[in-house]
Amino acid sequence: MNYRIIDKDNYYRKGVFRHFSEDCKCSTSMTARIDVTELVNYSRQNGTKFYINFLYILSKVLNSRDDYRMGYIWQTNELICYDSINPTQYVFHDDTETCTPVYTTYNEDYDIFYKSALEDVERAKQTREYGLDMANHPNWFDASYISWLSYDSLNIELPDGYLFFAPIINWGKYREENGRLVMPVSVRMNHAIADGFLIANVFRLLEQEIKYFCS
Repeated sequence: MNYRIIDKDNYYRKGVFRHFSEDCKCSTSMTARIDVTELVNYSRQNGTKFYINFLYILSKVLNSRDDYRMGYIWQTNELICYDSINPTQYVFHDDTETCTPVYTTYNEDYDIFYKSALEDVERAKQTREYGLDMANHPNWFDASYISWLSYDSLNIELPDGYLFFAPIINWGKYREENGRLVMPVSVRMNHAIADGFLIANVFRLLEQEIKYFCS
């Protein structure tokens, strides 16, 4: 885990950061449907799992810009930017109706990431422990698939004043609309380091990366 300390006096969002980290501590989130038709077809044609393919694309998008890799060290009041962030995925156990967090390290090499993610999931299926370990995984973001519903909105609340900067991403089942397959995706970020543009940009980048990946 490597990071650099951000000079808050010269941070390009200095005024916004100060306001939303001191005066009005809050988060902001958006849900939108993205077109995953090409990714579904690609996954079927190549015999790969759509879920892991999307997880790879999501991780690549969130690692593509500093704004999505921010962190906060409360002990020293330091704003930081991680060199990379990794997905915390989840395995659901049908027998206990509980889930197990799965820490998968992001690798820009698709083949390496795919193999690792698949192995991580298989190992997690062997346990029923919740096993969340945020203290030792500070540069991990939540990536949770809600497989039972193609929902229209989702909101995650964190305590007021809690400067948690890692993105929280959820997505649901894809469904057919006008001959295309669309999937709901929800993006939650702390308002101190992200605004409407930056959150909306995640959806734009996801669709852009899907086209690039499938080409």
